[in-house]
Amino acid sequence: MSKIQGGPFAGLEVAAIVPCYNEEVAVGEVIEGLKAAVDGITVYVYDNNSTDRTAEVAAQAGAIVRTEPRKGKGNVVRRAFGDIDADVYLMIDGDATYEAAAAGLMIETLLSGPYDHVLGVRTDDPEASAYRAGHALGNRMFNKLIGRLFGEPVTDMLSGYRVFSRRFVKSFPALSREFEIETELTVHAVNLRIPQVEVPVGFKDRPAGSESKLRTYHDGFRILRLITSLLQYERPLAFFSAVGAFFAAVSVALGIPLLVTYLHTNEVPRLPTAVLATGLALIAILSLVVGLILNGVLRQRQEAARLAYLTYPPVLPPAQTALELAALDRVQR
Repeated sequence: MSKIQGGPFAGLEVAAIVPCYNEEVAVGEVIEGLKAAVDGITVYVYDNNSTDRTAEVAAQAGAIVRTEPRKGKGNVVRRAFGDIDADVYLMIDGDATYEAAAAGLMIETLLSGPYDHVLGVRTDDPEASAYRAGHALGNRMFNKLIGRLFGEPVTDMLSGYRVFSRRFVKSFPALSREFEIETELTVHAVNLRIPQVEVPVGFKDRPAGSESKLRTYHDGFRILRLITSLLQYERPLAFFSAVGAFFAAVSVALGIPLLVTYLHTNEVPRLPTAVLATGLALIAILSLVVGLILNGVLRQRQEAARLAYLTYPPVLPPAQTALELAALDRVQR
């Protein structure tokens, strides 16, 4: 990959990642839009086992075409983040629903912070809406859920239009396989508490002849399962404390009548219930202990992730980098 030679991004390596599965109708428009928005950008189209002419159309439009045989957007992002070395990464779906012309603004925003993550928040066009009712409702629900669980508000966690710095990309584990990758990206940004910002971007319906690959209920349940898993691993004390509190409440509810009877008669009339209440109390205690242990492990993982993140410098415009180096040189003299 070569550095951009002119314009506001001169001296930077900017890579656009376009995951595609059967997008021959739309992918050419996306590539042309990105190249028009950011002169010198390198566009990588990752063909995810398409059965149409997606790869051929993308190559004709000037993209570098690569193939990821493992099905799923998460697998594509994992492969692309590992393969590509750049200063700035832009990720956009190949279905031409996002406003490719906003790419320049999003990259400028990343550099202005400097930020490590710029989220393209979809602004729906009422005259050409790309939102299904189920998708819109699910997105709002997941936004609120992530905000409450992880303590930071999110406007559009399922957006597929984002810009990243190198240190975000190279510290991101990318464990998801399919469309839940956006959720993992959002939670990674929240957990590392990296500098990030949101930018409104246009969002419209697919071109005629292009079909959505999203499955409302199937993908929704996968996202919900991922959120539950991430809560278990990223907020273990809260998760296992809640589990322990549930078992403790059931244990108390079963045990109080037995205790009252015992105080009056000095007998335990329902021994199996007493054993069950005792077992549930032990499970509650064990859940709390597990939460405490995993919370300590979490601390170590967070420190390791933070150190991995800090091994890469922030992405800055070359002009600003030159000014800072000159200022440092004057101080040292």
